[in-house]
Amino acid sequence: MNNRWRNVRAGWRDTIILLKEFQSPLIVFTVAVIGGGFAYAAIAEWVGEPRSTIGEAIFTVLSAAFLQSIGDFPQHYVLQLFHFFMPIVGVIILAQGLADFGSLLFNRKSRSKEWEVAVASTMNNHIILIGLGHLGYRIVQKLNEMGESIVVIELNPSIDTFSAIQAMNIPVIQDDATRPLALESANIKEARTIILASQNDSMNLQIALKARSLNPKIQVVVRIFDADFAQALQDQFGFIALSATEMAAPVFAAAAAGADVTNPISVEGQLLGLARITINPSSHLANKTVGYVEDNYHLNIILLRHNHQSEMHPTDACPIGVGDTLAVLGGPVELSRLVHDNE
Repeated sequence: MNNRWRNVRAGWRDTIILLKEFQSPLIVFTVAVIGGGFAYAAIAEWVGEPRSTIGEAIFTVLSAAFLQSIGDFPQHYVLQLFHFFMPIVGVIILAQGLADFGSLLFNRKSRSKEWEVAVASTMNNHIILIGLGHLGYRIVQKLNEMGESIVVIELNPSIDTFSAIQAMNIPVIQDDATRPLALESANIKEARTIILASQNDSMNLQIALKARSLNPKIQVVVRIFDADFAQALQDQFGFIALSATEMAAPVFAAAAAGADVTNPISVEGQLLGLARITINPSSHLANKTVGYVEDNYHLNIILLRHNHQSEMHPTDACPIGVGDTLAVLGGPVELSRLVHDNE
């Protein structure tokens, strides 16, 4: 239902854009008809075949543009020229414009870029992902599984990846994300989070800073290969900077969804991360117990904070309420699932 309503809104906005593009031939045609009407009235007066009003003269010219006969055919050759010339104006200017408008309106696939931007413009509180490589694609998959609204920006997506993302009803804007206009096309001012998943640390930082300048409240999750640089970004800018490899796509997804999550560590080949989660009023975890969460999500709650008091290693029977904070240790997939059910 949400996707259907979003497509309706996107269709309306796209139609408004098309109407704005169509306004030029419409203005030219209107000027030609009104100007022609005044000229027709003046010439008719001069040659002795006057019209009763200017409005009648304009209507005569407008009718001639659509090959409609109004009254008697004029006797003077100059007035006759209007009846032969105006249909040409109507066909060339207005009819051609209407044909182009109809073609674009009912064949939006031919305007893929404009349509993707129109869909993105309907979103709010969404997540923007930059970079549709292997990591980016896996992040999109995880976020889609979590029910998040996503917009992707990628300059040169592969055909297979582009088709796969579109099959999820996720808009892909093909543009250079270092350009502020590309970020604005993804409706960044209404976005909740931006994920920088390209393999270029410098470009990721550049886009992150531009994103913050356009939306100071946006949460930034950035992929940084240098662990020390990642820590510096977290300390200086408040970015969530993750230096993990593509195996940690669920960690990026969990961070983008709102979990305060650390870089995963490998313990005997298994990735483990530590996340801090606050229980939301609509959370499926509210009024459950520590034991229920650990058994159903296959992770460990190592701290429960309730009413400003913290309990390390809480017992299975400890209840979990709205507003409580959990420190949870688990795998990226399990953490992502927990975050999703907490929304």
